[in-house]
Formats: sequence, C-alpha cells, structure tokens
Amino acid sequence: MARVEARGLAKRFGATTVLHPTDLVVEEGEFLVIVGPSGCGKSTLLRLIAGLEEASEGRVLIGERDVTHVPPAERGVAMVFQSYALYPHLTVAENIAFPLKVAKLPRGEVDGRVRAVAAMLDLAPLLDRRPRALSGGQRQRVSIARAVVREPAVLLLDEPLSNLDAELRVRMRHEFARLHQRLGATMIYVTHDQLEAMTLANRIVVMGEGRVEQVGAPMAIYDRPANLAVARAIGSPGMNLLPVRIEAVDEDGATVALPGGGTLRLGARVPAGDVGAAATLGVRPEHLRPDEDGPFGGPVELFERLGPLSFAHLGDGAGGGGTIVAQ
Repeated sequence: MARVEARGLAKRFGATTVLHPTDLVVEEGEFLVIVGPSGCGKSTLLRLIAGLEEASEGRVLIGERDVTHVPPAERGVAMVFQSYALYPHLTVAENIAFPLKVAKLPRGEVDGRVRAVAAMLDLAPLLDRRPRALSGGQRQRVSIARAVVREPAVLLLDEPLSNLDAELRVRMRHEFARLHQRLGATMIYVTHDQLEAMTLANRIVVMGEGRVEQVGAPMAIYDRPANLAVARAIGSPGMNLLPVRIEAVDEDGATVALPGGGTLRLGARVPAGDVGAAATLGVRPEHLRPDEDGPFGGPVELFERLGPLSFAHLGDGAGGGGTIVAQ
C-alpha cells in the first residue's frame, strides 16, 4: 500500500491541453474512482501516474518518493486495462506468473504467489486452461490476478468492465469490492459509468474537460454537487435542473419563481442580495411526488417500469424548464 499524490500534474499534446494542472491525493489503502465522460482526461491522469505518459508539468509521488521521471516498471504500480491482453498460447497459470518470471523470482516463490492469487480470485480450477476456453469475466479475473500477483504498492484500473455484458459487470463490481477488502491496497479506478463509481469508491473524483470538478464521498457528491457538470454526471436518471428566479429571501429559506409561472418555497439559505437573480434549481427524481396542487406539471411522455422502481418523464414539466423525471 502507498499514498499517491499528483502535484500540479498536467499533460499537453502540442497546443492542446488534455489535462490542466491537477492536485490530487489518494490516501494509503483508499479505493478512489475517477469518473467522467470520454475525453475528460481521466485515463490520461491514470497513465501519468503509471508512467505510461510523460508529464508536461507537475510531479507524481508514490509514498514519499518522487517518481515523475521513473520508468513504469520501477514505480511499484500494476495496471489492469480495458482489454484483457492475455497471451493466447499460455495457460492461466503461465499468464499470471509471467511478470514474476520476467522479474526472475525463484520458482518456488512464483508458484506460491500464483496459487495464492488464484485462490483469492476463484481461478484455481482454471489454471490449466488457455484464454480461449474462458468467459469474458474469467479472462478479466486473470488479467487482475496478473496485476495483483506482483504485490504492487498501487493498483490502477482503466475501465476494466467496459467489454463485459450487464450481468458480468455487476458480478465483477462485487469482485473488485471484495478484492479491495482482502488486499487493503491503494486502488485508483477509472470509469465513465457513474454506477460503478457510486458502488465501489471510498471517494469519487468527477472530471470534465481536463479538470477535476469535485472530489468527495459518493453520497456527499450525490447530495451536494459542486456545479452543473457534476449534477449532470452523477445520478441515473440525472438530476432535474430547472431555471428559476429568486423572488424572496428570509431567515427560513427562499421563494423561487418557476418557468411555468408557479412558485416554490425552499429551505435553502440564500444571500439576501440574490433576490431577483436567475438560478438553477436541482431536484433528484426520487424527491418528486404526485400532487394535484403542485407548483408544476406536464404530460407524461414516457413511463419506465424497472421492477421495484418506475420513472415518469414529464414533457415540458415546468412550463419551459424542459423534461422532468420523477421516480
């Protein structure tokens, strides 16, 4: 286990900045998930930590050691990629053992480590098989085992579930959670799937357009997003965002005018100087309830039944505020 720190870390390709100067600390033993849309810089940040990309500026520290200019193989990290990248002519055992043989470890130690990791990831019955005889989930477990067997200080995972179907993704999320509990390792996990972020992370880093938008515990970010980008990124369905105008403010809260002409009383503390200002009201779908006397409404354009949950999509649900989703 090791603490990881990025200090002013940035990456540019020519005149294009893909990662603006970034400060980030990952505590020892933490499971940190970096989430954001394609092109936001999340994989670039991971590759800079791994040493697969050279930083344009800034530093990377692993433990107390500055590894900014240290080759990837000497940083004490292991990485699991989106593609399994297994050697098709080698057995599962040989694939797992490969990095240890490259490191020229004694045969007895190699065999012991392979057996221990295989038992941890339920791969023991598969050690004599070749990759073509494995399912997608089994192949991904082998790639994880090959990384874990090195006993790295930090385990990096770059969208490891992207190639799996929905059922396997759920099962592998459970595998990663159990793996972190067993190893207690520092893990940095990159994904575009906010569900993976919410279910796996001790803390989430939300990124957008090459910048860190917010860092925090999953429910803290869900309940209090720092800006509109985070509000849109976290939650499925996403947060309803309504354009409103602040009409009145007192010590108990504020009254806002909705796009359709109604008003809504809020318990939020708003500065008195903001009266008359435009604002955006964020409401989660689960916080809306049917009410004949409610301040806004609209025709139900779509009704999604998802077993124990249902979502109603109201067209123009706030008189010009756009579609509203209610749970």
